[in-house]
Amino acid sequence: MFNPSSDDVRRFFCDTLRKHRAREILSPMEAIAIDWILEHPEYENELSDVEAALARDYSVEGGQANPFLHLSMHLSITEQVQVDQPRGIRTAVQQLAQRLDSAHAAQHEVMECLGQMIWASQRSGLPPDTDAYIDCVRRR
Repeated sequence: MFNPSSDDVRRFFCDTLRKHRAREILSPMEAIAIDWILEHPEYENELSDVEAALARDYSVEGGQANPFLHLSMHLSITEQVQVDQPRGIRTAVQQLAQRLDSAHAAQHEVMECLGQMIWASQRSGLPPDTDAYIDCVRRR
């Protein structure tokens, strides 16, 4: 999934939960995703009905967090840490997780930094500033 649509992402997470419940074999990406899905039982209802998930609008005005965006950020950060890209993210996240005594809490802190980096890049039209991203994680 190099350039998935929002529907593709929603189907992926819904299908991952379905496959997990049915005890079907998961792909490597689904295996990572299910760990994060299980960390978020509050999303179970949204992930249980793919048609409702596809129809749902998670606009800012609606006031509800988008579980698919949240889970996608967990996946992105997990992949970044696994391959240490951008260089230094693995150590920064591991140190944060150790300080917070929670890999999950650390990921939520990293999400804030990731969101800031993406927002700044979109706003400026410049490539993402990965050095600022790593610094943000280190400061947390």
